[in-house]
Amino acid sequence: MARSPNRMFAKDQFLLGTFASNCSSGMTVTKVEERWDNSWENNLKLARLLDQAGIDFMLPIARWIGYGGETNFHHNVLETITWAAGLLAHTQDITVFATLHTAANHPVVSAKQLATIDRISRGRIGLNIVAGWNKPEYEALGLTLPDKHEVRYGYAQEWFDIVQALWREDKSFDWNGTYFQLKQVLGEPKPLSPVPIINAAGSGEGRNFATRNADFLFTPAIDLARSKDEIAQLKEMGRASKRDIEVLTFAHVVCRPSEQEAKDYLEHFGRTHADWDAVDNLVRLQFAHAQSFPHDLLALIRDRMAAGHGGFPLVGTPEQVADGIIALHEAGFKGTTLSFVDYVEEFPYFRDNVLPILAAKGLRQDHRAVAAA
Repeated sequence: MARSPNRMFAKDQFLLGTFASNCSSGMTVTKVEERWDNSWENNLKLARLLDQAGIDFMLPIARWIGYGGETNFHHNVLETITWAAGLLAHTQDITVFATLHTAANHPVVSAKQLATIDRISRGRIGLNIVAGWNKPEYEALGLTLPDKHEVRYGYAQEWFDIVQALWREDKSFDWNGTYFQLKQVLGEPKPLSPVPIINAAGSGEGRNFATRNADFLFTPAIDLARSKDEIAQLKEMGRASKRDIEVLTFAHVVCRPSEQEAKDYLEHFGRTHADWDAVDNLVRLQFAHAQSFPHDLLALIRDRMAAGHGGFPLVGTPEQVADGIIALHEAGFKGTTLSFVDYVEEFPYFRDNVLPILAAKGLRQDHRAVAAA
């Protein structure tokens, strides 16, 4: 079976993906009528648009309950394993990630699901590992969130060690660990090629886990000067584990012909009509149970949370949006996800007006030239 080259491992370009299109309202905690409808039809339409434009990946969020507020932000979420399988069956080149919470998914089942999807897609599945932080979701699933990060990540490490063993070993084996005791397990089929691994972590234990196991560490870009030092440190941690880790971030796009149009729309959906009750619930949970965001920048983060879940703002003309992406690249990021209030409606303008600038600057291949070749 011939496999498609996995775009995540491309060395010659800045990676671009989308984030959270499987979720109601996407990344925008807003009440505006045109907020993202995460229907299967819209996700399939988006996946085909992205694939044809040469976008590298789609990354979902796994959620089980919403964040309240008027919109009950993220109450409607397409499950990520089945979502990824469906999208990969209808696309040619794009990588699609599944986001799996280690506490909610058995590693033997997950390993087989991912390997099966890898076969469906000829090598284009990715895995985003979540060790867990959202206490209400644990409670909804009848689970107990361990208070200590080292316990969460100890469990996640053993979970991932089992997945890797199933993808590596040709004979049945037993597993006698701290959290799992398995008898005569075998992983068949196996993935066609290495599966790209993403992990988002802010705590010391989390970052040790990511730099030991992941290909990409996912972290917010709040202050690019701070990000530059942070990325250098993370890469050094990776080298200490004999791993060449890359760092990704996430951004929210408001791209319009004029800067004022973009700023006016940001004010409309991200401030005037933000679902502030949901924003405050989201911020409270993040700061209580996770260390993904720097706690000394709470006011800035709360403002950005409404517009794009805390993502880096790419707001303005196509040239200004391209400049923002170039700034992320210069800070040391390997790539970024993109979100929009309405992905399907807004992405084509980004495709036609921002991607050519990035290609001219050498950050991306010109998808129009590649398609015509």
